[in-house]
Amino acid sequence: MAAGARLARFADGPHVFHALLDDDGGARPLAIDPFAYPDPAGWHAAAGATRPVAGLVWLSPCVPTKIVGVGRNYREHAQELGHPVPAEPLLFLKPPSAIGGHGAVIRLPPASQQVDYEGELGVVIGRTACRVSEAEAPAHVIGYTCVNDVTARDLQARDVQFTRSKGYDTFCPVGPCLATGLTPERLRIETYVNGSRRQSAPATAMIFGVARLVSAISHIMTLVPGDLIATGTPEGVGPLRAGDEVEVVIEGIGRLRNRVEAL
Repeated sequence: MAAGARLARFADGPHVFHALLDDDGGARPLAIDPFAYPDPAGWHAAAGATRPVAGLVWLSPCVPTKIVGVGRNYREHAQELGHPVPAEPLLFLKPPSAIGGHGAVIRLPPASQQVDYEGELGVVIGRTACRVSEAEAPAHVIGYTCVNDVTARDLQARDVQFTRSKGYDTFCPVGPCLATGLTPERLRIETYVNGSRRQSAPATAMIFGVARLVSAISHIMTLVPGDLIATGTPEGVGPLRAGDEVEVVIEGIGRLRNRVEAL
């Protein structure tokens, strides 16, 4: 797979399209569905002329049928919440309706008094994966993105299971783009709130790495192109307040920036 492609998705009024991002920040719209042709070499061949992104609305770079979250995948995060380290991947689902793009608003629901940020590495599926081995798993990944697994922490503790606490609309910002050709073990996940760094950890600190997660999940449910795995958050989670600006930053992908408002 060709290295270095950064795939974004935009809305220009009613028109929605994928585009390749240039190093200077411009976007080259694609004439094909990149998830139907998951080789970035073909994307470059199908890309049009560069256009500015000013005036465009950033959308999630993928449109998943499901978002599979991974809980307590960093030892220090499990410890800060007082939970045991899982012996196997702890999985949950977030609804696709929770997705927002770069620049979208995170809305704080009145039912919760503590809504936390959780910066995470997102894994995007490019080829259908059903019962694949760890060795086969990387071939089914199209690329990586930034995810903020926003969580109503008080509701999570009250409900025990995670559906309500992680399922609100706007609780899954994704973006700004999908990057190919990255080695996940070389990535670092950082989160900033109002410019202050709150989380920073290498992906190597994950208890279960990307290949293990893709393989394990594919033995439970078939993963299809566009599906998203949120691989877990490092230590340092904390509350968001109306007026905050939160950023999830991963080198090679970019800065996923979202502001916070009360609902």
